[in-house]
Amino acid sequence: MKKTLLLISCAMFFALATYAQPDLKKAAKAVFTVKTFDDNGCLKSSSNGVFIGTEGEAISNLEAFKGAAKAIIIDSQGKEYDVKHILGADDMYDVIKFRVDIKRSTPLPLAAENQKESAKEGNTVWLVPYSAKKAPEKIEGKISKAEPFLSGYKYYTIEMESHDNMESCPFINDRGELVGILQRPAQANAPASYAISGKFVADMQIKGLSINDKTLRNIKIKKDLPDDLDQAILTLFMASNMADTVLYKDIVSDFIKKFPNATDGYTASAQLNVAANKFNEAANDMETAIKVADKKDEAHYNYARLIFQKETNNAGKEYSKWSLDKAVKEAETAFEINPIPVYKQLKGQILYAKKDYDGAYNTYNELIKADNKTADIYYEAAKCREAVGDTAAMLALLDSAVNTFDRPYLKAAAPYILVRAQALIAAGKYRKAVIDLSEYENLMSTSVNDNFYYIRSKAEIEGRMFQPALNDLKKAIDMNPGNTLYHAEKAALEVRVGLYDDAMTSAKECIRLDATYSDGYLFLGLAQCLKGDKTAGIANLQKAKELGDTQAQTFIEQYSK
Repeated sequence: MKKTLLLISCAMFFALATYAQPDLKKAAKAVFTVKTFDDNGCLKSSSNGVFIGTEGEAISNLEAFKGAAKAIIIDSQGKEYDVKHILGADDMYDVIKFRVDIKRSTPLPLAAENQKESAKEGNTVWLVPYSAKKAPEKIEGKISKAEPFLSGYKYYTIEMESHDNMESCPFINDRGELVGILQRPAQANAPASYAISGKFVADMQIKGLSINDKTLRNIKIKKDLPDDLDQAILTLFMASNMADTVLYKDIVSDFIKKFPNATDGYTASAQLNVAANKFNEAANDMETAIKVADKKDEAHYNYARLIFQKETNNAGKEYSKWSLDKAVKEAETAFEINPIPVYKQLKGQILYAKKDYDGAYNTYNELIKADNKTADIYYEAAKCREAVGDTAAMLALLDSAVNTFDRPYLKAAAPYILVRAQALIAAGKYRKAVIDLSEYENLMSTSVNDNFYYIRSKAEIEGRMFQPALNDLKKAIDMNPGNTLYHAEKAALEVRVGLYDDAMTSAKECIRLDATYSDGYLFLGLAQCLKGDKTAGIANLQKAKELGDTQAQTFIEQYSK
């Protein structure tokens, strides 16, 4: 009886031992060889990889792809397929994720690293080498370390001698799940091997800002767009600001294929066609967007904006189907579908471009009455009143624009304060303008230039604020000492306020900078005459006259008596 039980126990033990080993032949179907090539089609590198998804998603080591212009894989049946897209890369851990151009791939399932029994220290794992049309050899190893990194991923040390030509081959557990991929050994025939979590590589994703990632840019194979629409839109935007037009066109095309119901791709394509004066193709893009878009209001709005931009920036190129009237209708349609204020605001901008200033103002006023009291709407309404000569209403609206911001002002208020200052100068309200210009200076102290101080000095002079004007002219000169106009203006003001010695110094500096500039001689001569040195003064006034100054003769006659 005991002998029988012993035999049964032994049989069960061997049966369990056999069951605990994975099906290496099945796992080998997911493993492949990858070859990369340079721009000239020459072989650059060879490595291995493994499928992790049914639609060609795969992982390998990054080093093989650096600088590559093309890559292919050779699967377990000896068939070749192109690498279609790069899906992510990490230079620190030397791993890459990509998609192979294959109808269906046989992946390895990923081991769940949050389950302790999945791949822990002491567990046996099996390395699955690439093996074309034959069963792979059995290579076992034992996990001696499973060190966590980042957010719950593992880096494995495995008691197993490293093998040549097996980099990036997968390690699997007894359930046939992917634990990690073999990393490049530091030295040949090392007694220990290292593997990085397969799940870490599988989780890598392209993001909107990945287009600027140096590691990805070093790979010349096409990068996939992010799966998330918002991130893909960010990629589209980033690409539009790059100098690589060919790359941008490819991204636009890929965006439309991946997100056929989003308006952004069609709008980008239409903008490219407008830039190439292909207006019919641009119209087709936008009409397709309206037809297929989930958010039709966005499509109509984008169409209105596109026509508006073309009609205002490229009006010399005629296209009979487009006009500002059509742009207005598209903006109105967008607002009817979804009453978003920006749609009506665009309508106002188009009406303003049509010189329908009252219509534009009424449109902005509707927004204001509907409690859309933003600085930009008040500002655009103010422009409408300015266009019809209603200065009082314009200034009141600019006051409203500035008053949308609380004190102390932040930099966002600065543009509106500056616009109001300019309007106040035009209206002859110089002292109020100076207050606004000073507020602007406080907000934008690192951005104001010499021209700003010159403009403020002119307002201060008109407002009879002579000392502040002199101070601002000195600031302008400090920032741009070679500008003869500033020295001449300073000399003129110094003559006006009786600072004749200072005026002579400023005028002489003006002459030193440009001996052909008549203002230097004019103000030097005036200062000398007023100081009592009429002989020298009249000589300099005569020089100013010879250089074309029309005022000089009047002063010559005045001081020659």
